[in-house]
Amino acid sequence: MTKISRRQALVAGVAGAGAAALTRPALARGNVHWRMVTSWPANLPGPGVSAARLAERIAAMSGGRLTIDVYAAGELVPAFEVFDAVAAGTAEIGHTASFFWQGKVPAAVAFTTLPFGLTPPEHVAWIEQGGGQQLWDALYADHGLKPFMAGNTGFQMGGWFKAPVGSLEDLRGVSIRAAGVGAEVFRRLGMNAQAIPPAEIYPALQQGVVEAVEFLGPFSDIALGFHRAAPHYLWPSFNKPNGTGEAIVSLAALEALDSDLREIVATACSREATAGLAEADWMNGRAIDQLVHEHDTELARFPPDVIDAARAAAEEVMADLAAESPEAERVLDSYRAALRRLGGWSRVSMAPFLAVREAGS
Repeated sequence: MTKISRRQALVAGVAGAGAAALTRPALARGNVHWRMVTSWPANLPGPGVSAARLAERIAAMSGGRLTIDVYAAGELVPAFEVFDAVAAGTAEIGHTASFFWQGKVPAAVAFTTLPFGLTPPEHVAWIEQGGGQQLWDALYADHGLKPFMAGNTGFQMGGWFKAPVGSLEDLRGVSIRAAGVGAEVFRRLGMNAQAIPPAEIYPALQQGVVEAVEFLGPFSDIALGFHRAAPHYLWPSFNKPNGTGEAIVSLAALEALDSDLREIVATACSREATAGLAEADWMNGRAIDQLVHEHDTELARFPPDVIDAARAAAEEVMADLAAESPEAERVLDSYRAALRRLGGWSRVSMAPFLAVREAGS
């Protein structure tokens, strides 16, 4: 009997229902098989599930004409080498977050999130209506890549801390796992911010390599067990108000597909961007309740002096980022314009509504 790998079984299970519908012309053209490398532990609630679901959806929508093996971080390439792996042709597609590439492509960080920046729906509006996608495409084109929104972990939390945070002084000298521009903000608050791959965060926290962790929201964080090592969960997440996951696809591989398969890839990514955000919001509501009532997690708000200092630091960091390259300046100018336009609406719509809704609860 022929043995089937776990990945083959995953894709085959979804594609099997559509296999009978394959037409002779489609079979004659031959099916396409891709490899997806990711920055996530296998099936991590949130981004890891989004990666697997994206592969499943593409297989199902294509009737099995395009199937994808999904590799967790470290199985084919390390978590922080997804960009290079797809650019080099080691894999045809990657699932990751754009702020991991800030050192290589400084402006890339904006396409995940920026401190005190766009909320999840505002970010989508910028990408789809405000020219963000065109800037993202141009930024990655020189590397032979096409980016898509393909998941979203929504609003983030401020981070897990082993000790209470009563003032800005309590943060000085504290080591924290953080990513993106937010990591630099923490550094300017006097913290020691380290970029640690997701699968390695909990051991680092448990062993004292870091004393605090900023990762995602409660849905994903509880799965990694941070609450067992750091009981103080702070909010709001001034550093990561959005959590767009990106699919990066080799332009050569994408252009080699039939036109309908190219459209399927784009549509599947768009569908996962919506599904991931809906799942994150729904599951975060349950997870935050579990943390408080079942795990004795202490929810605490960042003190005002921390927020004020972080806002000032973020403005400095953004100015430095814009000065790194003409591309970064263009992206930041567009992002800021979107923030002004969308922020004006949010101030008279979402913000006051939430205030009056909470006042009546």
